[in-house]
Amino acid sequence: MASYIRRKCFAKQQEKVNSLSLGLIPFIFLAIPVTEIVVFILVGSQIGVLATIALVILTAIAGSMLLRWQGLSALSRIQSELAADRVPGKEMVQGVMILLAGFLLLTPGFVTDTLGLLLFIPKVRDAAWHFLSKRANIRTFGGGGFSAGFGAGEQPSHQTGPVVIDLDEDEFKRQADPSSPWATGEQESKTRH
Repeated sequence: MASYIRRKCFAKQQEKVNSLSLGLIPFIFLAIPVTEIVVFILVGSQIGVLATIALVILTAIAGSMLLRWQGLSALSRIQSELAADRVPGKEMVQGVMILLAGFLLLTPGFVTDTLGLLLFIPKVRDAAWHFLSKRANIRTFGGGGFSAGFGAGEQPSHQTGPVVIDLDEDEFKRQADPSSPWATGEQESKTRH
């Protein structure tokens, strides 16, 4: 009974957190462009309009170069983890962060550029991974694939027992092994029925 009550309380807390998170999305979409405009005006008044535009273009070019360089590096780390039969959870999250950093650098604006440059720093990504890994629930399955979810959900179940391969009738055909001692007995039982 106590575990049922705890689960219900946790579910209600999760609903509050989810509704709060969804309520912040419109605010973020409004706050970022307004902040970028304010920063554009402040920087433009200090260094001039042409220098401001040149700086925005330069950060976009630098972002695309960094995205290519660090993105390929992250991809090779993911492939090496997969080749070693390990779940590349950290590498995949860091790859997503690199992709987000490139997107932020390609987006015109100084605030997004600053956030993008921060995400290209490996120590910042490690700190973000440390923060996210405490909240992630990663489940591995026998086929090498995995699924992930965030929150304090149920613990992963470790499958014990045989691996089941599900085939349709047209995908499997039984052929008698002539060297088997049971091959003739099996054939005789088929002819009787």
